[in-house]
Amino acid sequence: MSEKREIMNVVVKPLESDDEKKGKAYVHWKSWHEAYEKLVSAAYLDKLTLEKCEEWAFQWPENTYVALDDGKVVGFVCCFGHGDDEPDVGEVNAIYVLSEYYGTGVAQQLMDTALEKLKDYSRKELWVLKDNPRSIAFYKKYGFHEDGTEKYLKSFEDTEIRMIKE
Repeated sequence: MSEKREIMNVVVKPLESDDEKKGKAYVHWKSWHEAYEKLVSAAYLDKLTLEKCEEWAFQWPENTYVALDDGKVVGFVCCFGHGDDEPDVGEVNAIYVLSEYYGTGVAQQLMDTALEKLKDYSRKELWVLKDNPRSIAFYKKYGFHEDGTEKYLKSFEDTEIRMIKE
């Protein structure tokens, strides 16, 4: 059994440098393979390569905040407003933390950052896999609740549910 890390100096900041983008990509890739192995199709995970995650990190760096532990990216969150389509809605689009940082407060720091960035939106929302009780419980701690909206994602071979906070 691994020891929990003592987190003293984790800093959450906007994603900026190429090294941070590469670190974000690694967290994205690694966390999906750690957390979703039994939740989504193996075919999807096989296609989710580190190279693909790096491509995304460099293509869409905006609205992304990374958690750095001694300069190493250990988690990230992406959040943004829906724009003219739904000007009062902000979304937490992704939040991922390396499994060795579970229970250390890193995810909380990232969620706190996202909610601060989205504070001017009257409604916040996110999508989570229906069969992911750990994440659902985490979001409920922040006041999110299921609103009954679901979508089946063929690529994942699983269903996502929308959770909102008003």
